[in-house]
Amino acid sequence: MNVFMRINKIIYCILPLVICITAGAQQNAQQTITDSISLTLDSAEHIFLRNNFQLLAQQYNVDAQKAFVIQAKLYPNPNINVATALYNPSAKKVLPLPFSNDGEVQAGISQLIILAGKRNKQVKLAQANVTLSEYQFYDLIRTLKYTLRSDFFNIYYLQQSAKVYDAEIQALQHIVDAYAKQDGTGYIAKKETVRIKAQLFSFKSEYNDLINQINDLESELRLVLQEKATVFITPLANLDNEKELDPLKIPLSTLVDSAYKRRTDLLIARANTDINKLNYTYQKSLAVPDITANIGFDQQGSYVKNSTTGGIGIDLPLFSRNQGNIKAAKQLIEYSLASQKGVEAMVEENVTRSLQKAIAQDRLYKSIDPTFNAEFETLKKEVLGNYQKRNISLLDFLDFYDSYKQNALQLNAIKYNRVQALEDINFFTGTTFFN
Repeated sequence: MNVFMRINKIIYCILPLVICITAGAQQNAQQTITDSISLTLDSAEHIFLRNNFQLLAQQYNVDAQKAFVIQAKLYPNPNINVATALYNPSAKKVLPLPFSNDGEVQAGISQLIILAGKRNKQVKLAQANVTLSEYQFYDLIRTLKYTLRSDFFNIYYLQQSAKVYDAEIQALQHIVDAYAKQDGTGYIAKKETVRIKAQLFSFKSEYNDLINQINDLESELRLVLQEKATVFITPLANLDNEKELDPLKIPLSTLVDSAYKRRTDLLIARANTDINKLNYTYQKSLAVPDITANIGFDQQGSYVKNSTTGGIGIDLPLFSRNQGNIKAAKQLIEYSLASQKGVEAMVEENVTRSLQKAIAQDRLYKSIDPTFNAEFETLKKEVLGNYQKRNISLLDFLDFYDSYKQNALQLNAIKYNRVQALEDINFFTGTTFFN
């Protein structure tokens, strides 16, 4: 018994210090937040599309690929060359005047003529790269939007759980303060006061962990929205149609068809296959040498004076016929086709699993008695009043408060898991079926 009393005394002395340290840490963390904004989901998505730097950077990449199309359409420039005499040893003249009896001028102009449709193939290849960059842009939007919506709802439901902790901490703190006023009167047992303080510290510790989790999600959400690090975002979730959302209303075949048509990572895989096919055709055309046509003029250095000549030049494909690049391009087609089939299999599996998960979460959510939480809330107030009147024991009181907390946290977790499962369907199908 003496040992137990000593332990109680140690706890009684340490708990206030620990509680003060925990509260001080929370206060210091809150001091870094200088502004708070409340956002609906639509407002958050609008800010995201307008401000996100990653989207802006990817848009520049799309514009750059469009510029490559312009470049691919251009013809090669003609080449012109002119030469004149520096010294005439017969006339012993330095820099004799061109077109004089002692001078000499040679001039020529040449033009590369591209054969085998190389230019058109380059244009198609550049246009395919534009399509690929656009798909990459939309895939970035899809991924970041999924992060935004997930964080938005996660923060919202975690904040609802934080309110539960806050209410219970205030209630227990009120009891602790009331007991402190009666300390030494003998009306309240010391071990009962210590037990209440221990429960209060436990709630504060859990609350602190919850706040840290919220702050981590806030940090990620701020990065997506490109908000300042000193801004705290409070989600305003519109849950008016929450109960109407039903994953069973949409057939699996519809979801899979939507994913095959709109899933941007699959479109990227298909675009890569198309690019490799176009590149294979282009590499085969490079095996055909191009022609260089030229016209030349020579004042005195040819077989007659003022000679004008014309000609063509072509590489002889004796050693290099672009064999290596053609073979590599063909292998890349097989590689991209295999990758595309892998993405297609992943798409169907993702959609099927997300629907299964959403159905399970929806059933769990709809199995909850809608009056249960309200009844628990009313009972909580009655239990607190009965304990203060000493009608129930300390253990019954603390047990109920812990049960109430667990019930509230589980209910918020169930609601969030259901919303997140529906968001997974939106993400894996590339279509907003649930909003």
